[in-house]
Amino acid sequence: MRISVIGCGYLGAVHAACMAELGHEVVGIDVDERKVAELSAGRAPFFEPGLPEVLGRALDSGRLRFSTDLADAAGAEVHFVAVGTPQTKGSHAADLTYVDAAVEGLLPYLSDGDLVVGKSTVPVGTASRLSELVRASSGADLAWNPEFLREGFAVKDTLTPDRFVYGVARGETGERAAAQLDAVYATALAAETPRLVTDYATAELVKVSANAFLATKISFINAMAEVAEATGADVTQLADAIGYDARIGRKFLNAGIGFGGGCLPKDIRAFQARADELGLDSLAFLADVDAINLRRRDRVVALAGELVGDLAGARVAVLGLAFKPNSDDVRDSPALDVARRLRASGAIVTAFDPEANATAGRVAPELEYATDVESALRDADVVLVLTEWTEFRELDPAVVAGLVSHARVVDGRNTLDSVAWRAAGFDYRGLGRP
Repeated sequence: MRISVIGCGYLGAVHAACMAELGHEVVGIDVDERKVAELSAGRAPFFEPGLPEVLGRALDSGRLRFSTDLADAAGAEVHFVAVGTPQTKGSHAADLTYVDAAVEGLLPYLSDGDLVVGKSTVPVGTASRLSELVRASSGADLAWNPEFLREGFAVKDTLTPDRFVYGVARGETGERAAAQLDAVYATALAAETPRLVTDYATAELVKVSANAFLATKISFINAMAEVAEATGADVTQLADAIGYDARIGRKFLNAGIGFGGGCLPKDIRAFQARADELGLDSLAFLADVDAINLRRRDRVVALAGELVGDLAGARVAVLGLAFKPNSDDVRDSPALDVARRLRASGAIVTAFDPEANATAGRVAPELEYATDVESALRDADVVLVLTEWTEFRELDPAVVAGLVSHARVVDGRNTLDSVAWRAAGFDYRGLGRP
């Protein structure tokens, strides 16, 4: 099948490469000439495990190409819109400028029977509005097919997803759209991947609802960490205990410095803003979810200050800058935010991340960046572990003790073996742990 993917950022680049991997003929289109040149040369403009290999195979096969010209979408049967929906300036609402521009730009190149498929996360009501425009202008159909990618696992999540959701129009139009999507995803469907066909509004709500639920679960355990610190309880053991309850589960029940990235913070704020526009108080609790999450950053800075006495002039080693491991994404990263707050407090911050040094450096040039863990640790007055990369989790505390000036560590992800680090002489502080 011939496919176009409009927008070749994180979502679009992965989707385009994976669709070609599945055997489709794909053109990825983006206005950023540099990005298109990098992708055309087989270089992913961001770190994502497995993507360079898939991208290289797809380009070598001739099934994938990239372009800056929307006219190259002509002749494709299915057109995926995968552009960003950032927050509107001065508001938490989603900015649909890029979505609207992509769909409107496609209109001259659509044919009767084509299918436009929204992948972007948008406020409920967007698909219905755009479907009227698409049908009136070209006779093409529109579906909304939300993405559920986890950074670090995006290739796997695209090729072997845990479910498909199709938001389509009612009647024969929707049946035709669902059939076209079935053809696109035939390989995964043959492996019995669950498939749910819904109306537009339900499909639009799925991604933001899932993110709101995950954010609430994370903030809940972080709220319990605050209670644990006040009472002497251990939040990690608490999470283990309640996680055995099948109704709750242990996943995403890890206390720490909180969530970040380009999706969860943005999506819960946009979701609440859309509820406000609809005159609903139903999502007012998300403001508390957001506030709890942001408070964890303050707590980590405070813990570092408690250990060194005065942050001004203190040498701080920050291990981790990406918002999660297996990513170089520093958008709304709590790790990078903490590093910058420490620097603003007068600390001498030396940071290291296996993949995110470059992306962090463009946002926070005021920090010092080490080229390896040992360089970051050398002569530090306190060590902060802020992203749970495997190499940080597996650090030998005895070796670290020989590099630092003072054996002090703040475990911002509760990922270290506190017994081992204390046995090596470290003053160990976790979040919600005695």
